[in-house]
Amino acid sequence: MVNYPLWRPTVRSFAKTDVGRHRKMNEDAFFRDDTLRLFIVADGMGGHAAGEIASGEAVDTVYGMVKRGVGGLGDLYQPLDEDRGRSVCRLLEGAIQAATYMVFGLAQFEKDKSGMGTTISAALVIGDSLVTGQVGDSRIYRVRQNQAVQLTEDHTLIAWQMKQGLISEHEAKNSPHRNVITRAVGNREYVEVDTNIYPLASGDKYILCSDGLHGYLQLDEIPAVSSIGGESAVDQFIQLANNRGGKDNITCLLVEVA
Repeated sequence: MVNYPLWRPTVRSFAKTDVGRHRKMNEDAFFRDDTLRLFIVADGMGGHAAGEIASGEAVDTVYGMVKRGVGGLGDLYQPLDEDRGRSVCRLLEGAIQAATYMVFGLAQFEKDKSGMGTTISAALVIGDSLVTGQVGDSRIYRVRQNQAVQLTEDHTLIAWQMKQGLISEHEAKNSPHRNVITRAVGNREYVEVDTNIYPLASGDKYILCSDGLHGYLQLDEIPAVSSIGGESAVDQFIQLANNRGGKDNITCLLVEVA
């Protein structure tokens, strides 16, 4: 007899991407599926529309790999134990590695797309947990009890320098190297993927976004905007980034836990 948990979280998601005020092309991509409970934001990079191809192919590959792999994880509403937690992390890591190999392989056939790549911030809800996979400098935030926290780590030169104590937060904001990414999906055959597991709580909100949004955001601003809820909150985040400059493509994906 299966013992089902007393709380079976349901999720609703809302998303929007915007080209911003300075770019001619949108190289961001996103995916959301409230039934599969998989959510992805990708920020592509590379000339000649290569960034758009990289982000799109990466999102499609991660989705396909996860969709095929979740059947081997058992009841998706059962809470994660240690073994299943490791299995989910391996699934998400493997999906992102597959995307890396796919994007890298595509670049080998077209020289003008050589070196193209993308960030990936992915979240998969299993049982009463959120499992994240991260490469690059897109981000995942959690809002709980009116407090926002950044769940993912930026894979950038600036973040590494701050972590090593080489520069201060103030110096980082004014550094000319702010956009130097140390990990990306697709510019090599392999990439190191960060995975983590976070317990859900009723009322949680999760924001997945590209740096075109979080580059204009203060952490303490996130709870108020996300509390608007639904599409209106997503529109408000996009408008905020555009009003403050909109120098990059802007993508926001909001996941609400009920």
